[in-house]
Amino acid sequence: MSSATAFLALGANLGDRAANLDRALGELKSRPGVRIRRVSSYHETEPSGGPVGQTRYLNAVAEVETDLDPEAFLEVLLEVERRLGRMRAERNGPRTIDLDLLLHGDVVMATPRVIVPHPRMHERGFVLAPLAEIAPEMVHPTHGRTVRELLDDVRQRSSATAYLGRELTGMKALVTGSTSGIGRAIAVALAAAGAEVLIHGRRLAGAEETAGLVQAERVRSHWVLADLRRPEECDLLANLAWKEWSGLDIWVNNAGADTLTGEGAGWNFERKWEELAAVDVNATMFLSRAIGRRMKEQGRGVLLNMGWDQAETGMEGESGQLFGAAKGAVMAFSKSLALALAPEVRVNCLAPGWIRTAWGEAASAVWQERVQRETPLRRWGTAEDVGRTVRWLASPAAAYVTGQVIRINGGAIR
Repeated sequence: MSSATAFLALGANLGDRAANLDRALGELKSRPGVRIRRVSSYHETEPSGGPVGQTRYLNAVAEVETDLDPEAFLEVLLEVERRLGRMRAERNGPRTIDLDLLLHGDVVMATPRVIVPHPRMHERGFVLAPLAEIAPEMVHPTHGRTVRELLDDVRQRSSATAYLGRELTGMKALVTGSTSGIGRAIAVALAAAGAEVLIHGRRLAGAEETAGLVQAERVRSHWVLADLRRPEECDLLANLAWKEWSGLDIWVNNAGADTLTGEGAGWNFERKWEELAAVDVNATMFLSRAIGRRMKEQGRGVLLNMGWDQAETGMEGESGQLFGAAKGAVMAFSKSLALALAPEVRVNCLAPGWIRTAWGEAASAVWQERVQRETPLRRWGTAEDVGRTVRWLASPAAAYVTGQVIRINGGAIR
């Protein structure tokens, strides 16, 4: 027969799991009529069924061009399993390697030897997530839905959240200003949920450190450096980030000008406003519009911006005037953008209250007492509190939430 594009799932939970997957791919590359084109990253998942107490699996999906018909190709897969010591002692039991034929072109067939498409691939997150990495828009021959849509369905079912609690697996995110503080906590929270995270900042050392924390969650990460005070660098960031991973699912505009600590604390009112307007307002608006347009075209996406809980109620002093104006603009903009990008893209705005950032760590006893007094939960918020909220808003669990300002402030009402 003529060549066809096939997809196969690989899994292992005995021995050196990654080495077993590598060996299986090496064996397949050596077989006549089999040419491996693309391989997903390796995903760690909980066992699905089978005996209690199994160790976690590593799963992947490979795209293969083959000259073999489905039955002949399946026989190759079974032979590779045998060579790598696969024992079929019990159903869904532990294994050194498991190779499943998912799709073989647009063939639909069921014989005693082979069934394609795989009869359960559409309901298995551990198959769909790696498949979505390499072929998200491929349409299932019998269900008539894209791999991305099938994965979204799995995630939205209650059983999907049991997929290691990694409800963002297969998604790609960028967090601006993620080299430290709240931005870093957001990046790590998204990674802990399974998302691949692109780091942004102005300093390479901080970007590399955050990328290392993200990669420790067993997901891919990289970084893009850009100074968001400059409109041309906002354009550069949007273009490079979108191109880097061929689209994004989540974008968090967290970057903000620091006018409370360091050099910025000594600036006059006009200089502080110039910085806040450039980074907190202009960059947020420019990036939201640029990325939002692309997300709407691709048919999905989540945009999250950063406001302030006291922008609507007011706070005395110079900082209250500055942050109230800047963050109030972002909050109003986010609501309007949500209307423009619906229904494909959800847009929400975070409004943190007293979060213990670098300024909070060094705040005077008067401010420490004020935070306790004004916050019903009687404590400072943490960067991790913000990160957990972002994780929820980015997930399918918040699929009916858009155009909202979410206060993360321990119940404070002023």
